Amino acid sequence: MVPFAGYSMPIQYKDSIMESTTWCRAHASVFDVSHMCGLTLKGKDAVAFLEGLVVGDISGLADGTGSLSVFTNEKGGIIDDTVITKVTPTEIYLVVNAGCRDKDLAHIGAHLKAAQARPERRPAVHAGWGDPTRAAGKDVSLDVHDDRALLALQGPAASKVLQGLTAFDLSKFYFGNFARFEVAGAPCWVTRTGYTGEDGFEISVPNTHVQQLADKLVANEEVRLAGLGPRDSLRLEAGLCLYGNDLNEDITPIEAGLAWTVAKRRREAFDFLGGQVIKQQLADGVAQRRVGFVSSGAPARQHSEITTPDGTRVGEVTSGAFSPCLKKNVAMGYVDKAYAKAGTELNLVVRGKAQKAVVTKMPFVPTTYFKG
Repeated sequence: MVPFAGYSMPIQYKDSIMESTTWCRAHASVFDVSHMCGLTLKGKDAVAFLEGLVVGDISGLADGTGSLSVFTNEKGGIIDDTVITKVTPTEIYLVVNAGCRDKDLAHIGAHLKAAQARPERRPAVHAGWGDPTRAAGKDVSLDVHDDRALLALQGPAASKVLQGLTAFDLSKFYFGNFARFEVAGAPCWVTRTGYTGEDGFEISVPNTHVQQLADKLVANEEVRLAGLGPRDSLRLEAGLCLYGNDLNEDITPIEAGLAWTVAKRRREAFDFLGGQVIKQQLADGVAQRRVGFVSSGAPARQHSEITTPDGTRVGEVTSGAFSPCLKKNVAMGYVDKAYAKAGTELNLVVRGKAQKAVVTKMPFVPTTYFKG
């Protein structure tokens, strides 16, 4: 057990991190991710309000579907990454990172207060939600779901396991879909998503029912509990970012290789925080890019230097580990754009020693999302 974002969290259970990682890829694992923060925005202006703070096309989502997006600041930097689900046109469900909870709630709350404020003398001029402080008197409210826990069921057996505990038909419930239905008698909010690259589900369940549901899940011989150790190795193998390592407020989605999150419709007006910075980067390019590596020798860790073969520093590792599934070292980091092409040979400096590395396309392990 280790401290993590104000919680005491398990690194591993009885399995080693190696065993737990490979088990999830072959069977199914349950991760207790109740430390994550679930939020709901409600009201007829909820979608427009949120689009002033994130880069995604929320209004363009079909009801009951969601996608990864990012909150940006005025510099275009990433405040947090989040999965956003449009439940209905007036209800948006988000899950944000535990380590970013306080700043996210403060950020959303400040803009929410401005959006809800009613002008005293005359209606506010609507200048677009790129400036939410001027969009006064809007119908939007925020609920924080501290009364709910979150379990992630991940792996190729996840669907079979979950189907055995619910009458809801999962056969046409695809990656990114959201629905409310009972699981093992508990009223759940289920999203077909996850943080492993495998097919799976994130299940929001009332705190009063979470132990009952967890017991039902792990009673299946295909399912084992997994902690933060395998969660990190699984997400790295899948090329997925960890906030605080691979993303921060000084890195834009373009630099992070997340340009795809800036939806086509949002590129017409760029009317979100930092939109003009991101518009310029899309037009002119960026000086650094997030890339993946496969390396020899000892695994590189966060802050390891990235150098050319002649020793010139060209970047820094943000995440790195030995891949239990590939049986080789993998890492990701930021490099000067001239060195970002797949196949480029570089060095990762580990404890003062240069280890040979090759820039490699991600994901390192192919994803198996259920997309129909």
